[in-house]
Amino acid sequence: MKNYLDIALIITSIALIISVILQSKGVGLGGLTGGDSGGVFTARRGIEKTLFYITIGLSALFFVLIITLVVVS
Repeated sequence: MKNYLDIALIITSIALIISVILQSKGVGLGGLTGGDSGGVFTARRGIEKTLFYITIGLSALFFVLIITLVVVS
């Protein structure tokens, strides 16, 4: 059981990292390192909104997996 949780945690972690990186739209490498993009915040539409909800779901799944792994251990 612990091995399956570890594998699920690794996959969830990688997916969460990718979804957070993909949310940095059009800001280049400077935005990934904390640089100011100078952009204006706009409403999320289409794929941005979907990616935002996927990131929230992945973070909730990550939290549940961590708690489950602590309880099982």
